[in-house]
Amino acid sequence: MASLMASRPHPRYAVAAAESRPSSSLPTSRSSPSSGRFYVPENPRYTIFDSAADSLRFTLTRCMTTYRGRACSTSSFVGLDGAIMGWHDFGPLEGPGWAANAVGGAYELIQWARFTGKTDVERTALSVIDHVLDAGFIDTGSGLIRGYRHIPTDRIVLNFKHTNDWFCPGSTAKVAVQMLFCSDLDERRRGRLRAAAVAYARWLDAHLKPLANGWFPRRCTPDGSPYPRAAEGGDDAFFATSGDGLFILQLWAELTDRKLGDYREKLRTGVQAFMRAGGFYASINHDTYDAEENVTCSTAFRVIRRAGQVLGDPALGRFALEKILPRLERFKMTEDRNGLATTGLLFMEDSWNTSYMWENAEASLAFLEAYSDTGEGRYLADGLTLLRAAAKHHYGPHGFLTEGVDWDDRVGRQHHIDEAKYGAIKYTEPFLNNQHIVEPTLYFLTRCATVRTEDDAKTYRDPEGIVVAHVRL
Repeated sequence: MASLMASRPHPRYAVAAAESRPSSSLPTSRSSPSSGRFYVPENPRYTIFDSAADSLRFTLTRCMTTYRGRACSTSSFVGLDGAIMGWHDFGPLEGPGWAANAVGGAYELIQWARFTGKTDVERTALSVIDHVLDAGFIDTGSGLIRGYRHIPTDRIVLNFKHTNDWFCPGSTAKVAVQMLFCSDLDERRRGRLRAAAVAYARWLDAHLKPLANGWFPRRCTPDGSPYPRAAEGGDDAFFATSGDGLFILQLWAELTDRKLGDYREKLRTGVQAFMRAGGFYASINHDTYDAEENVTCSTAFRVIRRAGQVLGDPALGRFALEKILPRLERFKMTEDRNGLATTGLLFMEDSWNTSYMWENAEASLAFLEAYSDTGEGRYLADGLTLLRAAAKHHYGPHGFLTEGVDWDDRVGRQHHIDEAKYGAIKYTEPFLNNQHIVEPTLYFLTRCATVRTEDDAKTYRDPEGIVVAHVRL
């Protein structure tokens, strides 16, 4: 059973996420009986801070390599020890695209490095950004951002199927948004990062036309023409209703906020199309197909809320809080299902009900932002519960956080740890499913926690008074 043990918690002071630590005897595949409500208490022996640190330790010690002198991920899909899962579509890929998430991962690494004072982690993160800027992902002629490098053939490709037939314009806008976020943190690269984001927005202006319903195609061709087929072939029933288009609104909002363009009219028009239709909540994940996905609801809340801030329209914030965020309620799991620690997690969608970790992290961010706006403790409790529940699902000695908890045997026992019929999946995406918990964890610590400075360290406590992190100054 050694392979099922959690990584050892941090000592009293925060250490670099890259430092290797032996595994402990604390199992994470079990939990106390469910209370029947959406709540998980903090574990003082293994806090959400420890959990985030373990995820980053896995990324940094098991999943990194170099390409032309720059840091990059070995793969977008790896096993418990970091071995590349080359049989999977994501296995031969790395880059800034949806599943690979290099820029988003770098952004989280920079934030963590500055929070813990680990300059070596920041150097790695900045090297990842340089890799994205210099390795051919950005077409400086057209402004298009291309998502992936197919490692075995050293080709830049547009999609996770290793072709250039189509890409998701919204998810590519998300990469541009991540570039803007990184630009806020690094003055040296600011100009190039912002230029790339602006250039992609201009590509959208010139090439991508809204559909008849006023929304954006889930997929398009390299010239911006609608591509109504699914990634695996056949027609995509959610081609015109995917939440992927929300990231285009987000890009317009963030560019406008930084005075890199005036997209207020486009932003208003896009928000109105979303609201007029009662929302576009279909799958954001490129390989799933459902009318409503939990991460789409989380993203919709966050984007419409942000649009309201940029447009100076508080009614949008109220709409997000009252009409969008409650849609997450039906995805909440309030019991441990089939012997797994599922209390406090969200299932993904009706057609694919596994609980995936990047979606849970995004929901945590949504709830924490709602708490920032309202001060209502129920939102803080939900945001923390998601992180505490995720913390139960690290496996092996390296800090690995599972891609997802398959409580209904949706993906097949051959893909579960120890091939259990119901179990955690024995793979993860290093910069995404494994690592995205870092962002809401830091959001809580820097904006919501009770902080006390003691001698040469800061202590961060949750609402119940439990010490979540103790970080040396």
